[in-house]
Amino acid sequence: MSAVSQHARWRATSGVIVRTRILPVAAAAALLALVQPGLATAKDDPSTTVTFTVTSGALSLSVPASANLGSGAPGTTISAPIGPCTVTDDRALASASWTVTAAETDFVNGPSTIPATSATYSVGTVTTTGTITVTPTNVTLSNSAQTVLTGSAGVGDNTASWDPTVAVNVPASAVSGTYTGTLTQSVA
Repeated sequence: MSAVSQHARWRATSGVIVRTRILPVAAAAALLALVQPGLATAKDDPSTTVTFTVTSGALSLSVPASANLGSGAPGTTISAPIGPCTVTDDRALASASWTVTAAETDFVNGPSTIPATSATYSVGTVTTTGTITVTPTNVTLSNSAQTVLTGSAGVGDNTASWDPTVAVNVPASAVSGTYTGTLTQSVA
């Protein structure tokens, strides 16, 4: 006799004999799983592939448009911070690096000139965001670009900000007046 027929019962209702069967719980659950379309077994679960894109941007440098170092007599040093400079690296690289350079033109006051090499560039304190290792280098300025800051071992987006001090050693032979030069900083 099968398990189903072993549990068969006979019941009399209003003189009519009705045969009912009681299925074991495990057999009922298995039968329900077969006939219920929403109840799938784990190996039959549907899956969804989810994708997204991380975008990248550019490497850029922002610097002040102008700076006034103040004034001083011949034979003194005139210096001041020039204002905040910021490298923004939005390239989202797995291994990012960059280099900031600075070059200075000679300082001119009409026919009078103070050479760029009379000035120094001191990086000062550097503040970073993201993952980047920054190495500052203080330099005596010249007409040629020189490295003043390097970023290495960067991961993802990062920034570095500093407020460099430019100091000009005014020669004792300098003629009075306002001297102007152009400090060009770049990042690559």
